[in-house]
Formats: sequence, structure tokens, C-alpha cells
Amino acid sequence: MIKSESGVKSFPKNYWTAIVMEFFERGAYYGVLSILSVYLVLSREEGGLAFSREAAGAIMGTIPPLLYFLPMFAGAFADRFGFRKVLMLAFTFLSVGYFLTGFMESYGMVFASLIIMAIGAGLFKPVISGTIAHSTTEKNSTLGFGIFYWAINLGAFLFPLILVPILKKQSYGYVFWMAAAAGVILLLINIFVYREPQHKKSDLSVGKVFKEMALVFRDWKFITMILIYSGFWIMYFQMYGTVLWYVNEYMDMTPFNNAVNSFLSLFTSTPTQWAFDVEHVTVLNAGVIILLQLIVSKLVSKTKALPTIITGIGFGTLGMAILALSGHAWVFITGCVVFTLGEMTAHPKFNSFVGLIAPPDKKALYMGYSFFCSVIGSFVGGFIGAPLYNHFVDKMNNPSALWLIFSCIGLTSMIGLALFNRLVIKKTNSPT
Repeated sequence: MIKSESGVKSFPKNYWTAIVMEFFERGAYYGVLSILSVYLVLSREEGGLAFSREAAGAIMGTIPPLLYFLPMFAGAFADRFGFRKVLMLAFTFLSVGYFLTGFMESYGMVFASLIIMAIGAGLFKPVISGTIAHSTTEKNSTLGFGIFYWAINLGAFLFPLILVPILKKQSYGYVFWMAAAAGVILLLINIFVYREPQHKKSDLSVGKVFKEMALVFRDWKFITMILIYSGFWIMYFQMYGTVLWYVNEYMDMTPFNNAVNSFLSLFTSTPTQWAFDVEHVTVLNAGVIILLQLIVSKLVSKTKALPTIITGIGFGTLGMAILALSGHAWVFITGCVVFTLGEMTAHPKFNSFVGLIAPPDKKALYMGYSFFCSVIGSFVGGFIGAPLYNHFVDKMNNPSALWLIFSCIGLTSMIGLALFNRLVIKKTNSPT
């Protein structure tokens, strides 16, 4: 029997090992992220740490940017010293960081513990992506990375849906220890199952990484595009900050809960008492992606990159604006779903766009720096989200104003990219 060159059976064992690793790591990460911002500000009586919003915002504006920034250097280390060694270090940092966070109560120690976790996650990201790249071929890479993307969202869906609600009832610390346990499992998989991909060891140094960074940052077109697109990610990271506070303190999800429990009653004779909580925002986001990403990707597969990105940002902006309409449960659900449609539309095309505007001999380098929009978006989103929420929601009791402000950020990003397309791209006759 001839082995398929492009189907599921075409992937080697190490590919599936990497998929399992990604599932557990992303599940642990999004399990923690689904409740982190709320845990930081909840009172001690409610099981939280009672930090101020601004203090929590500083954490949320530091940890994700660090996680997205570190892969630039981690990739160079992995190519030079070996994937398994870097993964060993990554899973150790992840396990220790999560474990300590579950115990710590002082602001400085919680911050330090999360930084340890972020270092581990930052080391993991480029290695696991590199493993997928080395385990796929030109014929099966599209399917391979598609499954990889599904593994990310499946972890982000199942962990907050199943494990987080059970664990946090005991203590929020259990959520972090669950993530630490996932890190230990990953460590064991790395020791006993994972195999070093066959690749040529690189002589890339940290100094060369900085030189390449300087080269990219001198490209004003690329940096301008990154800065403009960051507006979408400022909105996106509210889904792990201000939106969670909003759900926890403001939203009455009873109508949605009733609908879900009515649906569940079709499959059981025992009445169910499922209730929407903050972790389910992440579940909703990941679930919509799992259900609709293939359909959305097919619809936009032949559309021009930049107009499609603008359309995706438009959906994200509309999603935020919908939140401003009212505090009704179904309005909230609709806003989150529309926002997720924007994410699914914009992000895949963004990668395509980077490939189009990058110099022919620097495409891989530019793709490596395309995530800078996430660094900027999470940094700005974390640091401005907290004081804005404090002012408009806590003090003025006007959450609609908050969501309209973020909608304006999205609208500014849309206008910026449209002008960028007209004044920069079209003048250079780029086929975008």
C-alpha cells in the first residue's frame, strides 16, 4: 500500500508528538489566562488576590508581550543548541512558574512567578512551530499547520470548559497547579517520546538576532503596517482583561444559561445547572474558531490580503460596538462571536500580506517579526484597559463608553490600513 504524501497518514510520529505538546501547553496557558485578570482583582474573601485594576493591568500588559517577544531569541537558541534541550528548559520554567503562582499572594512574587511562566512559554513557541515545519513537506504543510491551529484552539476550548470550572470551585490556586501538572506531563513527553528533528545546526548568535531586528525595524513600510494593525490586537487582548471583569461584575447571563440548560435537557433526564462564567469567554472564542475557521478560510482564500484584513478588523470593531448596545446576555454573546469572526478573517490574511510586502530574500525573517503587532497590542491593551475600565465602569457606571473607545481604536486601525493601502501599497504596484 502506497503511503499518502498529503493526507493525515503522511505525518511522522514526531509531528503528532508536537501536536499533543501544543494541545497541553495551550490548554494550560489559556486555562490560566481565562481567569487570571479576574483572579488578580477579586477580593480575598472571594478567593482572589485583591490587587488594584492598575496593578493587574501592569501584569496583563507585561506577561503576554514578553511571551511574544522571547521567541525571536528562543528560535536562535533552539537552532544552535537543539530543540529537546530548549524544550526541557521551557517545560521546567512553565511548571515552576505556574506552580509558584498558585501559592504566591504578594504582588511582587506573583509578578515574578508569571514572568518565569512567560519565559517558558516564549521558549516553547518557536521550537514547537519549528518541529511542525521540520515534520511536514510542501505537499502536506497546509494540512499540517491546519491541524496544529486546531490543536491550539481545542486546548483553549476544553481546558477552560471542563477543568477550570471544577478546579476554581476548590481554589483558584488549583487552576495554576493544573497548568503546572500539564508542564510536568510535557516534560515527560519530551524526555521519553519527543525526538530531535533532523536539521542543520545554526551558528546564529544573539548579536546577529539584534542586527536582523535592526534591519527589519528600518523598513518603515513594514513597521508602519505593524503599528496600524496593532489596533486590532489592543481590542483582542481586552478579551482577557476588561471583558472578563465586565462579565464577572456587570453581566447577568441568565437568558443564555436558560437556553443552554434547555438544550442540555434534551440529552439528560436530570435538570442541569450550567452557568456562564468568565472562563467561558475563552471557550466561546475557541469554539467559534473550531466550528467556523475552515469555512471562513475558504471564503477568503482568493480575496486580496489587505482589504480582507480591513474587513476582519471591521468585524472586530463591530463586535466591540455591539457590546456597547446593552448589557443583555445575548447582546454580549453576539458581540463576542462577531469579534471572533473578525479574528478568523484578519489574522490568516495578515501572514499572507507580510509575505507579499517582505523583500524576496527576507520573507522568513519578516514572518518571524510579524508577531510584533501582538507585542504592541498586548502591552498597550493591558496598560490602558485597566485605567479606562476603572474610570468608565467603576466610577461612571458607563461600560458602553469603554467599548465605544475600543471600537474607535479598531476604526482608526481600519482607516489607517486603508490609507496605507492607497498611499503606500498601490503606489508601489503591490498585488495586495
